[in-house]
Amino acid sequence: MSEHYYKQQTGFSKYYHLMRPHTLTASFVPVVVGTACAMLFTEIDWLLFFAMLIASILIQAATNMFNEYFDYKKGLDDHESIGIGGAIVRNGMSPKAVVNLAVMFYIIAAIIGIYITIQSSWWILLIGTICMAVGYLYTGGPFPISWTPFGEIFAGFFMGYVIIMITFFIQTGHIHYVPMLFSIPISFNIGLLNMANNIRDREKDKKSGRKTFTILFGKSFSIIVMTLLYIFDFVLILWIIFFKPFGSLWMLIVFISIPLVIKAVKQFNRGSTPPELMPAMATVGKFNTIFGFLLGIAIILTAITGI
Repeated sequence: MSEHYYKQQTGFSKYYHLMRPHTLTASFVPVVVGTACAMLFTEIDWLLFFAMLIASILIQAATNMFNEYFDYKKGLDDHESIGIGGAIVRNGMSPKAVVNLAVMFYIIAAIIGIYITIQSSWWILLIGTICMAVGYLYTGGPFPISWTPFGEIFAGFFMGYVIIMITFFIQTGHIHYVPMLFSIPISFNIGLLNMANNIRDREKDKKSGRKTFTILFGKSFSIIVMTLLYIFDFVLILWIIFFKPFGSLWMLIVFISIPLVIKAVKQFNRGSTPPELMPAMATVGKFNTIFGFLLGIAIILTAITGI
C-alpha cells in the first residue's frame, strides 16, 4: 500500500505535488471565511477577493517548496519519505530549481500584494511581508520554527487569524470582532493540520533533533489535544449561534463535518507508521476544507438572508 506514496512523478504532476496540494486548504479557506465575514458589512470587491486568494495560495505553496528544499539540505528527506512533494529525492528536480520556483512564487505574491496595498492600506504591505518572512523562517534560517513546539501556533495564527483579518480589512476598511471570533476555529484547524503532520513524522523528526509539540509530549497526548480543540470548534460555533447577534441557524451546517473528526481521531489512534497515518492526514485535510467552506457558506447565507 505504501508504494503509492513513493511513486515518481513527471511533467506537470511533479510540480503539482511539489506544492503539496493537501495543505493548500490552509491558504484559501481563511480567504473565503474572511470575505464571507465582510459580506455581513459591505459589498464585495471580487477582484480584491481573487487577488488575495491567489497571493495566499502562492505564499503557502512557496512555503512548502522552502520546506522541501531545507529538509533535503539537512538530510531529512529521502526517496522513501512520506508526505513530501518528492521533487528532489524522487522526481529529479535540482534543489536550486525548487528554491528558485519558491522565490518566483514569492515575487508574484508580492506584486499582487502591492496591488492589494494600493487598493486598501500600506499596513497590508508590512503585514504581508511579515507573513512571507514567517513562511521562509518556518523551515529556513538558523532556528527553523518547524523544529520548535510552536510550529502549530505560528501556522494557525498567521495562516488563520492574520489572513482572515487582512481579507476582512481590504474589503471593509476596518477591523471587527466578528472575523476575530470566526478566525478562532479556522486557526485551530490549520494548527491541527500541522500537528497531524508532526504526529505522522514524529519518529523521523525525533532522530533529526526536532523538538515539536508531539515529540515533547507524545503521540497520545497530541491526539487528546487535537480532539479537545476540535470539540471546542463546535462548542464555539454553538455559542456564536445562540448568544451573539450575528449568529445564525445557518451555521449549524458545519456540524455535517463532525464524522470526519471522529474518523480522523480513530485513524490516528490505530496507525503508527507514516504509511498507516497517511489516511488520517488526508481526513484532517478534508475536515479542514469542508468545515471552512461550510462555515463560509453559512456566513454568506446569513449575510444574504438576514436570518
